[in-house]
Formats: sequence, C-alpha cells, structure tokens
Amino acid sequence: MDQRKWDACVKNFIMKKGPGFLVCAGIAVVAQLIAKLVPTVGAALFAIGLGIVCGNTFLNRPCFDEGTRFSERNLLEYSIVLTGATLMLGDILALGWTGIGFIVCQMALTVCAAYLIGRKMGFGKKFSLLMGAGNAVCGSSAIATVSPVVKADSKDKGISITIVNITGTVLMVLLPILTGLLYQHETLHTTAMIGGVLQSIGQVIASADLVGSEFVPTATIFKIIRIVFLVFVALVYSRLNTEPEGKLFSKRSTAASGVKAGIPWFIIGFFLLAVVNTTGIIPPVVSDVAHLVSQQFEIIALAAIGMRVKFRDLACEGPKALCYGLSVGTCQVLFALVLIRLFLG
Repeated sequence: MDQRKWDACVKNFIMKKGPGFLVCAGIAVVAQLIAKLVPTVGAALFAIGLGIVCGNTFLNRPCFDEGTRFSERNLLEYSIVLTGATLMLGDILALGWTGIGFIVCQMALTVCAAYLIGRKMGFGKKFSLLMGAGNAVCGSSAIATVSPVVKADSKDKGISITIVNITGTVLMVLLPILTGLLYQHETLHTTAMIGGVLQSIGQVIASADLVGSEFVPTATIFKIIRIVFLVFVALVYSRLNTEPEGKLFSKRSTAASGVKAGIPWFIIGFFLLAVVNTTGIIPPVVSDVAHLVSQQFEIIALAAIGMRVKFRDLACEGPKALCYGLSVGTCQVLFALVLIRLFLG
C-alpha cells in the first residue's frame, strides 16, 4: 500500500470511527475513576451503565455509531488475544473433559429450549434458531455468523440481537448475586455459571469482574470454549430445513447450504499467545503490559456495548419478545445449575 492510500485509510478511520471511539474511551476513564470510589462494584459495570445512560441521552447521535461498533467488536477481540499472553496453557486445559462436557450439554440444551419456546410463542423457525445461537454461543457475533446459514432477514437478525443483549445485561448483574448465594463464590462453580450462561464475552468479563478480577480469566476460558463450538452450531444449522413448510429435520435443499464458518481469528490468536506464554518466551513485564492494555480495551468495549443498547429498541420489541428472551435466559440458568452439579461436583 502506497503512502497516499495509507493516509486515506487513516483519515477515513479517524473521521468515521474516531468520534465514537473517543466517547467510549472517555466513558471508560470516568468509569474507572468512579470505581476507585466504589471498588466493590468495579469499572466494568460502571462503564456499561454510563454507556447506556449517555447513549440514550445527549450522546445518542448517528455520528458515534461506527466508532461504538468498532469499539464493541474489534477492541474486545484484541483484548481476548492479549489475554492469551497472560495465561498458561495449563490454565486452559485445567477445565478438562468435564468442563468441555458441561459446555457442550449447556449449549445443546439452550439451543433446543430457545427453539421450542420460540415456536410455542408463535415465532418463526429462523428467528427461534437465531435466538438459540445467540444465547448458546456468543450473542451478536453468533447471530451474525448463522444468519446467512439460515437465510434470516435483517428484521429477525436485528430483533434477536437486541433481545439477546437485553437478556445478557440482566443476567450479567444477577449471576454474581446468584453464585454468591449458591456457591459462596467458589471459583470453578462461579466461573462455570458466568462463562457458561452469559451471552456475550463482554458480559462475561463484566459479570466476573463484579465478583473479583481473579475470576475473569477462568470465566473467559469457559466462554471461549463456547465460541470455538460456534463452528459446529453453524454446521448443524446448515443441515436444517428453515423454510416455513416442512419439518425442521427434513432434508434441506442443496442450494441452501454452502455457507462456511470457521474459528474466529481472535480465538486462534488467544491460543497461540497462550502457547507462547507457556514456553516462557514472553517476559513477565510484557505479560503485565498485555494484561493492562487488555483491561483497558475491555472497559472501552463495555462502554460501547452500553452505548449501543437503545431504549427505543426495547419499546419496539414489545413484551412478547422480551418475555421470550428472559424465558430462555431463565432456562439457561436452570440448565447450568443441574449440569454444574453433574459435571463439576
């Protein structure tokens, strides 16, 4: 790329994404200052809360949309990659087959529950499957991945993303309370509940941080295992009949298949850095810097998540869709309670 094209790309980034990014960064700074006064709450929840308030009042402007979208998606991905430089491979493998079994069963039950509840409430196949993927895997990212697989329209995609994010935001606050009552914040059970239930990785980080910063890495690992399995969810969806006519498991036309889904790049980056860090190549000071930068990216991304939750969208979806989302979220928690007992003791 020559200098002229590079300058144009930089200018385009600054003009389009700069305003929204700077707003999210400013909210993150304020959230961290407030968190120093109330350390038991933590900066993560303040960042999301301030983002919601600001994004629905004086900062509710279209000029911030591209920057908040970039901050929510890209910065969180960079943060996940950098987290790999702070973990040993043994930390990841410590979950073992029981941890993986818990995640697989939790995801399968969530997809089934979301589909069955959605159909009982009168929603279409495609919307119900999008809700299943969003709740079972990784929120908006999973919905965006499987939307072309099931040939969902933009309306179904938009509503499912909104409802899944609302459900996750509610559970993000409630799960730390629930795990405190049930598990007295024992590490494995608490992180399994948070990492195995919450919809987006940002919500997992924020919720785990409410319990304590030391809970974030393990909860993130549970969540990352779910994200890896997005490939298999997309593959299963590609074999389903999502047309209104016919049964879900009837043969799908070959024209409907052919959508590819791979492991997200940031998951690969996370594991690669974890492997490198395990070898001892990464000096402790570099690992500390990676942790600091990752933490800042997280808080900025969480501010962006808050900025993108719009009250007008909640009003538009109506009580039926909201009830659907909360019903699926309740099922997820109940499934996790049983499966944690079965797999993790």
